[in-house]
Amino acid sequence: MYSGGLDTSVLLKWLQDEYGVPVSTFTIDVGQRDAHLDEVKAKALDLGAENAFVVDAKEEFAEKYITGSIKANGLYQEQYPLSTAIARPLMSEIAVKYAQEHDIDAIAHGSTGKGNDQVRFEASINALDDTITVLAPIRKWNMSRDMEMDYAEENEIPVPIDSGSPYSIDENLWGRSIECGVLEDPSVEPPENVHLLVNPISETPDEAEYVEIGFEGGVPVKLNGEETDLVPLIKELNKIAGNHGVGLIDMVEDRIVGLKSREIYETPAAAVILKAHKELEKYCSTRHENSFKPAVDQKWAEMSYQGLMFDPLVEELNAYIDAVNEKVDGTVNLKLFKGKATVVGRSSENGLYSYSLATYDEESTFDQSSSEGFIDIWGLPTKVAYNHHETKEG
Repeated sequence: MYSGGLDTSVLLKWLQDEYGVPVSTFTIDVGQRDAHLDEVKAKALDLGAENAFVVDAKEEFAEKYITGSIKANGLYQEQYPLSTAIARPLMSEIAVKYAQEHDIDAIAHGSTGKGNDQVRFEASINALDDTITVLAPIRKWNMSRDMEMDYAEENEIPVPIDSGSPYSIDENLWGRSIECGVLEDPSVEPPENVHLLVNPISETPDEAEYVEIGFEGGVPVKLNGEETDLVPLIKELNKIAGNHGVGLIDMVEDRIVGLKSREIYETPAAAVILKAHKELEKYCSTRHENSFKPAVDQKWAEMSYQGLMFDPLVEELNAYIDAVNEKVDGTVNLKLFKGKATVVGRSSENGLYSYSLATYDEESTFDQSSSEGFIDIWGLPTKVAYNHHETKEG
């Protein structure tokens, strides 16, 4: 599973030397900017790869995984929009399919023994085809960054121009994650040079911008009144919201392997879409649905983050999530200004708001006299329990 960066380029050469078998590379486009996939393929072949498979999976990523996360209001620990997490099962799924089609019996990845991705890749691959051997050499070889650079020089492996960066970065259509370097000290403010998608507040416009997102079945289908597919909609929203400083997340999260990790995320489009979706879903759902669904969403986010997307529970959670979202049609208006996305309007034919019930004007149809009896019944259990307690204490 090959990105063309320092780690996987070293890994490609190392696998050939260590195992003495043909090695193919597999690279998946999930919307990372400036991917230069033709160059990645050429580099892999130059480094001895028998084949170099490159797959454009942006549409599949958006339509299958991002839509699922939107409908589940997908946030891990109430902050992280799961950008990297939801890409890994798709990558695993496509890699297994290609391995099966090309008689490949082992899949190697470049994840470390401390990270989440090793779990996501291996749990997914093992679930999809447990006859495929999964190799994770970086867990064993213990090469430092400098040692990798020396290995690359010794073996004439071209080093990416950003290989001297102290940061570990992953990017796809749904967001960008940054870790390592100075960020490993949670008390230190992130340098502005880690940001590419989100403007610093000091560089954002002094006037607010309004956007309107149209949903059908819980999925965005319009931006500012114009119908569009999800991939271009997300790309455009990343530009618009990022320009206003929206979507920057600085959090310490609980990794799957048990340790805590400080992560920086840039997710402009995700921040806006998720806020809009949650508001519209709440508008179209009953009090009981709005009380229950957050528990389902939280479990969905945990399963996604933990690399368990092929567990039967996720399919069962999706059944409920999809059912709720069948009625989530309408539009949401948001105001973008100085790092904030604020919902300022929502409309839907399925909205459960009733003006005639809610208004305090004289045309109100709500019978306020009914509230007296309702309050007596509503508070009865509390009154009985409190009086019982007081009687026993007395």
